[in-house]
Amino acid sequence: METLVNWFNNNQELLLSYAVKFAIALVIIIVGKFIARLVSKAIGKLMAHRNVDPAVIAFISSIVYGIAFFVAIIAAISHLGVNTSSLVAIVGAAGLAIGLALQGSLSNFASGVLIILFKPFKSGDFVEVSGVAGVVEEILIFATKLRTGDNKTVIIPNGSITSGTITNYSTKPTRRIDLIIGVSYDANLAQTKQILAQVVAQNELVLKDQEVTIGVSELADCSVNLVVRPWVKTENYWPVYFSLLENIKTALDQAGIEIPYPQLSLHMNREENNEA
Repeated sequence: METLVNWFNNNQELLLSYAVKFAIALVIIIVGKFIARLVSKAIGKLMAHRNVDPAVIAFISSIVYGIAFFVAIIAAISHLGVNTSSLVAIVGAAGLAIGLALQGSLSNFASGVLIILFKPFKSGDFVEVSGVAGVVEEILIFATKLRTGDNKTVIIPNGSITSGTITNYSTKPTRRIDLIIGVSYDANLAQTKQILAQVVAQNELVLKDQEVTIGVSELADCSVNLVVRPWVKTENYWPVYFSLLENIKTALDQAGIEIPYPQLSLHMNREENNEA
C-alpha cells in the first residue's frame, strides 16, 4: 500500500497530464458529435431547399453524420498521443474482419445505395415489399421505414427489399379495380350485366374515358362469377372499391338477383335389411 502511495505521489504530474488529455479528448468527441449532427442537418436543409426527395435526404444525412463523427473520434484518439496512421491501418484490418462478420449489414448498406441510385420508389409512395404494404417514410443506411395502413412503423432491411419483388402502387396515375361478383345460376346474365354497368356508371370517381370490362369469368361450383373492371385515379382506388361493392350488393338485392354462398347437399340412402 505504501509503495502504491509513493508511486502516486511521484507521478502526480504525469497522471494529471493524462487526465487533462483524456478530458480534452472527451470534449472533442462531444463537440464533434454536435458538429456532425449540425453538418448533417445543414446538408439535409440544403437538399430540401433544392426539392430533393426526403428519402434521399435521410440517407445522405445519415452517411454524413457517420463520417463526421468518425473524424471526431480519430481526432480525440490522436490528441491522446496515439499514432493515427497506425490506428488507421489497425482500423482497416479490423474493418475487413468486421466486414466479413457483418456481410448482412454491408449488403443492406449496398442495397440502400442501389435504392437511392435507381429509385424504385421515393418517400410518400405506397409500396409492397417483403410482404409488407405501406407508405415509404425514410430510406436509411441499412433499412427502410414504412408506415402501414393501420399506422404502424415497419423497418425492413434494404437487402430484403432489393432481393425481392417491389410493387409500387404510386408510380402510375391510374389503377384498375378488379371485382369478382358471383350470382346464382338462375340469374338472368344480361340483366345482371346491365345492373353492374349502371352501378359503375353512377360512380362519379370512375374514369369515364376508360373502358369498363364486365363479363363472365368462371362457371363455379355454386355461382356464375362475373368480373367488373373499372379504372380510377390511383388516390381514389380504395374509396371506389368499397363503394362499388356496397352499391352492387344493394342493386342486386333490389333486382331480386341472388348472390349465392357455398352450399353442401347431403343425400342419405336408407338400407332395409329383410330378415328371413
